[in-house]
Amino acid sequence: MPSIADNIHAFEEKIAGTGARLVAVTKTHPVPLLQEAYAAGSRLFGENRPQEMAEKAPQLPPDVEWHLIGHLQTNKVKIIAPFVHTVQSVDSLRLLQELDRQAARHGRVIRGLLQFHIAQEEAKTGLSLAEAEEILASTEFGALQHVRLTGVMGIATNTLDEAQVSQEFNQLRSFFDALKVKYFTDDTEFREISMGMSGDYALALAAGSTLIRVGSAIFGQRG
Repeated sequence: MPSIADNIHAFEEKIAGTGARLVAVTKTHPVPLLQEAYAAGSRLFGENRPQEMAEKAPQLPPDVEWHLIGHLQTNKVKIIAPFVHTVQSVDSLRLLQELDRQAARHGRVIRGLLQFHIAQEEAKTGLSLAEAEEILASTEFGALQHVRLTGVMGIATNTLDEAQVSQEFNQLRSFFDALKVKYFTDDTEFREISMGMSGDYALALAAGSTLIRVGSAIFGQRG
């Protein structure tokens, strides 16, 4: 049975030359497995729950780039504000304002990705393009100094229909392109498109993904 290191190296080979980076989705996995992934070269770790991330972070080296990939309630921001690198699930101006406020308290900048609803599933959360533009055009967003948007994120429908998944990924890419031209033309840091997981990463890469979120294909099924 391949080790965590074998799985990470296999994925790194698959995305070599694409410009994409691998986010090891470590949610629900114990710290020793994260340490194995770190030893194998992983530095981007994705967690769903702020509390779990806050418990694990002190047990890993300080150069880990922690990404929050699950829905984030504003009252939980303070738990991860001292160390989180990127919140991939930004879905409201209110959340951006709280991220800004808590980051300011710690004298740092938190990065964020705007999460879009691209799936044919109501349960998945995220913004429409119009809602994202309303945020970006607001004076409130313009006043934020300690949070920086660096791209977009989306989760495709959980389906075996590859044409549908590709269409959803291409839609997210088009949202990124539209926002880049209109709001971030000169911002070199607005460059991330987080899409694709263990089962659909190849389709995501074809659509221009820069961040692939992989959990089960690295760590096996969660217990």
